[in-house]
Amino acid sequence: MSKQEKKSTKSKTSEQLDQAQMVEETGQVRSQNAKHLIHCLTVISQIEGHTILLEDTKTTKYEHILPALIAIEQDRSIEGLLILLNTMGGDVEAGLAIAEMIDGMETPTVSLVLGDRHSIGIPLAVSADTSMIVPSASMTLHPVRTNGMVLSVP
Repeated sequence: MSKQEKKSTKSKTSEQLDQAQMVEETGQVRSQNAKHLIHCLTVISQIEGHTILLEDTKTTKYEHILPALIAIEQDRSIEGLLILLNTMGGDVEAGLAIAEMIDGMETPTVSLVLGDRHSIGIPLAVSADTSMIVPSASMTLHPVRTNGMVLSVP
């Protein structure tokens, strides 16, 4: 194997390790085919904002998501953002901040709802340019006030 091939292989291995670390720590990945670079951002379980949740609770931290959205918006090589959503809600203010950031992006955005979507997950889902939901998923809106009657639509 030539020095050039060894260097290329080493570079690919380093790139793969960086990609694996990014997925493990933040749930994000960049998918690149021959023509387009798409960034995939996952929002799962509870959205953690101003209140720190228990250590054994799976969370999406808004202090990780907001800088990531800024970096995605500033990186002109990224042609689109895919947001995978499977959240039970969480901190409303943090969720609204994320939704407003997504809504204001110039980078094309698509949200895909997986599983159940609750509470603040709904504004996140509809903040993208295009919103889709898988047939087996559902969205639950919690009423602010109830007078004894709650309407739910599948």
